Amino acid sequence: MPSLRIGVDTGGTFTDFVVFDPATGEFSTFKLPSTPHDPAEAILAGLSRIGGTGRAIIHGSTVATNALLERKGAKTALITTAGFTDVLEIGRQNRPSLYDFFTSRPTPLVPAALRFGLHERVSHTGDIHTPLDLAELDALLPHFSASAIESIAVCFLFSFTHPDHEQLVAERLRAAGYFVSVSHEILPEFREYERTSATVINAAVSPVMGRYLAHLESALPQDNLQIMGSNGGSISPAEARVQAARCILSGPAGGAVGAQAVGRAAGVDQLITFDMGGTSTDVSLIDGTLHTTHEAEIGGLPIRIPVIDIHTIGAGGGSIATVDPGGVLRVGPHSAGADPGPACYGRGDQPTVTDANLVLGRLLPDRFLDGQMPLDATRARAALQPLAEQLDLSVEATALGIIRIANAHMTRALQVISVERGRDPRQFTLLSFGGAGSLHATDLARALAIPRILIPPQAATLSALGMLMADIVRDYSRTVMLPGATPFAELKTHFSPLLSTAAQNLTSYGLNSSQQSLHATLDLRYRGQSYELNIPFTPDFLSAFHLAHQSEFGYANTTAELEVVNLRVRAIGAVASPAFPRLEPYTQAAQPFAHHPVCFENGVIATPFYEGAALAPGHAVSGPAIIIKPDTTILLNRGDFAAVDSLGNLMIEVTP
Repeated sequence: MPSLRIGVDTGGTFTDFVVFDPATGEFSTFKLPSTPHDPAEAILAGLSRIGGTGRAIIHGSTVATNALLERKGAKTALITTAGFTDVLEIGRQNRPSLYDFFTSRPTPLVPAALRFGLHERVSHTGDIHTPLDLAELDALLPHFSASAIESIAVCFLFSFTHPDHEQLVAERLRAAGYFVSVSHEILPEFREYERTSATVINAAVSPVMGRYLAHLESALPQDNLQIMGSNGGSISPAEARVQAARCILSGPAGGAVGAQAVGRAAGVDQLITFDMGGTSTDVSLIDGTLHTTHEAEIGGLPIRIPVIDIHTIGAGGGSIATVDPGGVLRVGPHSAGADPGPACYGRGDQPTVTDANLVLGRLLPDRFLDGQMPLDATRARAALQPLAEQLDLSVEATALGIIRIANAHMTRALQVISVERGRDPRQFTLLSFGGAGSLHATDLARALAIPRILIPPQAATLSALGMLMADIVRDYSRTVMLPGATPFAELKTHFSPLLSTAAQNLTSYGLNSSQQSLHATLDLRYRGQSYELNIPFTPDFLSAFHLAHQSEFGYANTTAELEVVNLRVRAIGAVASPAFPRLEPYTQAAQPFAHHPVCFENGVIATPFYEGAALAPGHAVSGPAIIIKPDTTILLNRGDFAAVDSLGNLMIEVTP
């Protein structure tokens, strides 16, 4: 009998589970409160509830993310070329806030006292100018031991052209018992600051991730565990242990993969994704394909490793509302998280977006998480009361203000990934997911004139679903700095080592050639430019670059000299994805199970409440209305019209 496939997404407030049973073709989902003190606790509790053995588990972890953001990674040292120990401190000399004289840059992960330079030098062409003297390294070992160093990042100048010096240092340090992160394995590309930053990040978070995964694997000896990567594919725990930086954005990446799968099944390929959880909101844009970026920053630090292009803000159901010294109402970015959580959870007393929705009647206290987690409406109201008094407003008006401000933050995020990148939101469908997203989706769509919203049946657990459906994906790169006029055949020879390594690694997963696909691309630029465009490697890559440059920047210079900067290969190992089941249509009209007063912008309205589980293809609901599902609640405003399609998706037409 085929084993269960399980997607597990650890969020700041809830841990989500999606279970696919190949024997029946059915999905099931549930949520458990996250356990921030030990994320594995909630995961193991959920897996125990599911039962079974030999399961395929794909997990999106926040362990590496939190270790980086909270600066709780392993104590790390940096070894680099003498004279370049301050690269992390200098960075790119960009001012985070141009006119703020009091702004501060992020503190480097490795302090100056733990950054060491060795007298070695490799040229940009790969020639050795100054040989490495390992005696210098041996002299540092007692200092590492005395400083309780656990992890060491090694990043020499131009090591991507000649990695031997890094390899020799890594061998000596690993023999001494240290975890070692070397730049030619993490990011074999030029730009020494970004390469050093990525290598140091990996060194800081990998030991933490390694201990976490060792705990999970020891508790799940009979299961096949995979880890979701930031690039939208899964990797093995062995790889995640040594390259944990590739898992920094694994949760949001799972959501984007799930959104693409849902949209494709529904016949919609132009999507703006909106994932609102308890702690943050993640948004991305899909125009037929998922886009990756090499320009991501985490906590103000560049990571440069390929990640799905996702914009994240600190706005979620647990975002805390405050009144600043100037008397202005503010929402977020700080969150009540899972512990203590919103005031209505019964443990905290800080007012949050979830408390505001409850006060406005948009959540039913006895129906949250299918009744398994009753909400305390009295406590929510009491949490908002001090804010209302400070603002000289009613509690309801204060709650509406909290919702408006949270919506404004999220609208701004949607503009960043659409309008600011030359995309017209009116041509896209808003795909809303996350436990809190569907209470806000219609307001956001209306603000940006997005005409349609798609809310899938698995909306509250879509990130976990995406992990369950993710292929195995690995990315490889190499800086070459070749003229754009380099013949196509010659470039193919430069690609050969990357393609060979990619195919070998996919084969190591037990994937045959029919399950493997390798995609080669080039980073190209006009000579003299500082940044590149990524172009598919085809015989007409030059003309493709000019067209892409015209589209991206509004001009192209077909007579200018080009430069090939980086070669990239994406290796994809196809995993059989479960199909979404088709549902039987209903002919009877949908009927509300109750009417309750709900506070909207235009006043309190006796609003029909519908059971989401009772809605089937053929059913339609007009707003104002609220649809209750076991793990999410959907708000329809006046003029909105929702219909259920054959896959159980709720398709909402938004009235301008």
